Amino acid sequence: MQTCPPPAPPASGRGAIDPPPQWLDELRARTSLSTLIGKTVKVTKAGREYKACCPFHNEKTPSFTINDEKGFYHCFGCGAHGDAIRWMTDQRGLPFMEAVKELAQAASMDVPAADPRAARRAEQAKGLHDAMAAAQAFFEEQLGGIDGGDARAYLQKRGISDAIRRTFGFGFSPDGRGRLKSALKEFGDPMLVEAGLLIDPEALEQGNAKKRESYDRFRGRLMLPIRDIRGRVIAFGGRILGAGEPKYLNSPDTPLFDKGRTLYNIDRASPASRQTERVIVVEGYMDVIALAQAGFSEAVAPLGTALTEHQIERLWKMVEVPILCFDGDSAGQKAAIRAATRALPLLRPGHSLCFAKLPPGQDPDDLVRTSGAEAMEAVLKAAEPLIERLWSHELSAMPLDTPEQKAALKQRLRAITDAIAHPDVRAHYAHEFRERYDARFFARRDNAPAQRQARGGGDGGRWQRDKRGNWKPPIPSAGTEARAIGASGMEQRLLRAILAGLLRHPAQIAPHREALSGLQIGDPMLAQLLAAMIAASFRKETVETQALLTILGQGEVYNMAKGMLRADTFTLTPHRMATDPDRLARDLEEAIRVMAQGPELETALAEATRRFRNDVSEENLAEQQRLRALKADHDSRLAELAQSEDIV
Repeated sequence: MQTCPPPAPPASGRGAIDPPPQWLDELRARTSLSTLIGKTVKVTKAGREYKACCPFHNEKTPSFTINDEKGFYHCFGCGAHGDAIRWMTDQRGLPFMEAVKELAQAASMDVPAADPRAARRAEQAKGLHDAMAAAQAFFEEQLGGIDGGDARAYLQKRGISDAIRRTFGFGFSPDGRGRLKSALKEFGDPMLVEAGLLIDPEALEQGNAKKRESYDRFRGRLMLPIRDIRGRVIAFGGRILGAGEPKYLNSPDTPLFDKGRTLYNIDRASPASRQTERVIVVEGYMDVIALAQAGFSEAVAPLGTALTEHQIERLWKMVEVPILCFDGDSAGQKAAIRAATRALPLLRPGHSLCFAKLPPGQDPDDLVRTSGAEAMEAVLKAAEPLIERLWSHELSAMPLDTPEQKAALKQRLRAITDAIAHPDVRAHYAHEFRERYDARFFARRDNAPAQRQARGGGDGGRWQRDKRGNWKPPIPSAGTEARAIGASGMEQRLLRAILAGLLRHPAQIAPHREALSGLQIGDPMLAQLLAAMIAASFRKETVETQALLTILGQGEVYNMAKGMLRADTFTLTPHRMATDPDRLARDLEEAIRVMAQGPELETALAEATRRFRNDVSEENLAEQQRLRALKADHDSRLAELAQSEDIV
């Protein structure tokens, strides 16, 4: 079920100028919302309003209302809400300015140009669109003519129906240097070059001042138009029919076409996704076309590049979790991981990716042709979440036989979580990876709760019971000591804040026990306090603050703990949010992670520096520089946490 927030403020496309609010209000007033929505949804009169089955979620009883007087629609089932412009952006999938232009054209209103330069750009774009439309008509005509025989035979061999051929606008570019140029001569060479239809050599012949002639970019290729969200041709992709390279040739970037921001078939997939509530991302044109012929209209493809950040954001405008269905070979799986890694900084609540795994060596076209649409549907339904793909990839990336290899896995997983910008999503990934890592490498004994090693490498031993049945911390082995935490003023401040937070909220000790057990603390009293808290957390009954103080008994550590509780100091969470348990847990988790990360990064950086000194290679240099950057980020975050106004 899809929910929609209130209408968002205008968001211009590249080079666009937002119309003034008064003009937008007039546009909304001149637009009959019921008529607009009625073009694609069956609406019925209900008193002063109209009703319909909501197009944003599946329902049998109408709960979607349209109020022409107030100019908004609202669904009482899923919460979808908006005006005419929002309808065009959410239901049609148009960018804001494209929606405004289409509504303005229907209302016989001119979109105001902010300055002459904007008007010139609009006029230039109109000319380019006209040229692209003329080129598309030329290519389609050639496919049906004498020259297009081989191209038609190829389509027949691939099993592409006439209906699909017409839907996707297949064409053919004759094998000549000036056929298209001659057919479109009224547009002039400069415009055709700017549209990417001609190539201008921009070179002088040897011993001759005459400039070489421009010529057709696409020659002897099966042609596919690339359209924008409004269905206008903005570029072409051409597949060679015989021998030669490249196999596929795309238009260059032009004022109309940016391959990193465009998705093939976006104009048809966007409205289809509103019905199916999913988008399928495949590798190439023919996969999209094969899926469309098999009944999957919601497929798109990047255009010869790895999936970009802009394309991921565009996909999220259609659905919250697009399905990536790349080829089953090693190249396809590498492309999937590249997309997963690129998405990490962009992740936010509810928005992610999932991955459909094709049989080895097959692409979507192969699968639907050999096994039918049912097999493809089964693959899509078995798609795995982003975290599953990342976990399985890192698990199989290298052997995991030695403590060092296991620690390297832990470091790779931490690098993944560190790449996630959103704090809540990052915290959940860190928690999930930690749980999986512990379950795999830290087996439990005698059904004892959460017996975990002090370090990822395993040299520090495990928490064990003494003769009285009490839990005791591990004794580090000789030669495994890391730099003690708390040596600097910032670390000391943050460490005290963490311990004070755990004293006030003892329920938070157990979830962070593994990370806390790995901390090496230089101050004996702070180390003794933490050891007592960790030992107490193994008890079956709930541990409360007063019980912790009782365990400490009377003495210096007890007095220090009482002082931490008495003073309203060393607080990680702002006082106004101190009653929010989720905020408390997140703040503690981040502080503990930052605290534990410092010595580990220093150790890794020292090892990388040693390797670089022994082997001055680009790979070793890159690793050293990467770790230096991580260490700098860590030190910055440590200072930020330690200098917080809530840590006095």
